[in-house]
Amino acid sequence: MKGNVVVGQSGGHTAVINSSVAGVYAAAKKLGVNKVYGMVHGIEGFLQDKICDLDEYLADETGIELLKRTPSAFLGSCRFKMPKIEGHEDVYEKIFEIMEKHDIECLFYCGGNDSMDTVKMLSDYAAAHGKNQRFVGVPKTIDNDLPITDHCPGYGSAAKYIATSMKEIIRDNSSFGVQKPTVCIVEIMGRNAGWLTAAAALSRGSDCEGPDAIYLPERVFDMDAFIEKVKELAVKKSSVVIAVSEGVQIADGRFVCELGREVAVDAFGHKQMSGTAVILAQKVAEATGLKTRAIEFSTLQRAASHIASLTDINEAFQVGHDAVIAADEGKTGMMITLDRNGDDPYQCGTSAYDIHAIANVERKVPDEWITADGTDLTDDYERYGRPLIMGELMPLYENGTPRHLVRK
Repeated sequence: MKGNVVVGQSGGHTAVINSSVAGVYAAAKKLGVNKVYGMVHGIEGFLQDKICDLDEYLADETGIELLKRTPSAFLGSCRFKMPKIEGHEDVYEKIFEIMEKHDIECLFYCGGNDSMDTVKMLSDYAAAHGKNQRFVGVPKTIDNDLPITDHCPGYGSAAKYIATSMKEIIRDNSSFGVQKPTVCIVEIMGRNAGWLTAAAALSRGSDCEGPDAIYLPERVFDMDAFIEKVKELAVKKSSVVIAVSEGVQIADGRFVCELGREVAVDAFGHKQMSGTAVILAQKVAEATGLKTRAIEFSTLQRAASHIASLTDINEAFQVGHDAVIAADEGKTGMMITLDRNGDDPYQCGTSAYDIHAIANVERKVPDEWITADGTDLTDDYERYGRPLIMGELMPLYENGTPRHLVRK
């Protein structure tokens, strides 16, 4: 690799997205790349020629180790949707002008579905116009909804946070209910795919029965059946804890969070989910007279680096590293995938896969992994999810709190 490289971060961040940046940097430097640039606020910032030199932060091992332990997007993220090539060639030419200005040979983009679409369009434009620059996608999403790859970096840490928090909520809720049961409804991210909510099942163990019910967006949500389920549980238990995806929909296609209110949309036209647990808690209280509590993890589930999965950190680093190797081999228009080779012991490798089969394709929880009544997960999910949350990387503490690497 003769030229410089640039790496960017896009979309909702994770606890380990920065580990992928560390992987890109480490691999590029090992190959002798002179400059490893970081996009400041993704492709949106790059269009304004906003970049930083990562040598300033990562030239020694301490910087890399701190970056691995830093949540959110160190470089800054964006939710910028690249326009279609036709009729917007000037936008694409601007990107290539900036790449040529800084002698950037390869661009690496860490993100989910929309980010992989950006990689696809940039590589397509390069191919159609005889450009030599290469583009490789680095998977990142707590939603775990990218196809082809066995799982996505970021998911394991979010799942670990969810499983741990569910255990703590179950312990807390079980302290009450002396006179009548207490019902706690926990809302977990996931608009169309229920991977994050499924992780609530990983709270189960020798010391915890786990949630009493789990509702994913893959199944139609029946409000009447839900209320009856709560009533049945309340007869048997003094503490009822239920996990529900923010994106559950009733039969007419409306999200539960839309009932009785307007929902805003983001730059990509996605409805901004919030309030599902509150609405369900109100419905339960009205129907049963029981004490209810609504909890929403919100951004905590994607920013909890203090309880990140070591497996996830290592794999996030690996996909960043292997993206550089793929580009050095001349590959472009690819995304690095994680390929599971075994569960016991857990083993996982990587491949470079055609971005056209990945961009804008959403993978959901397999229907056969959801119980017949739609209120729980089967053992298949347990076998899939458990290895992804294993291991810990201790934070580096300063003044009693975890120390992070912060861009100036």
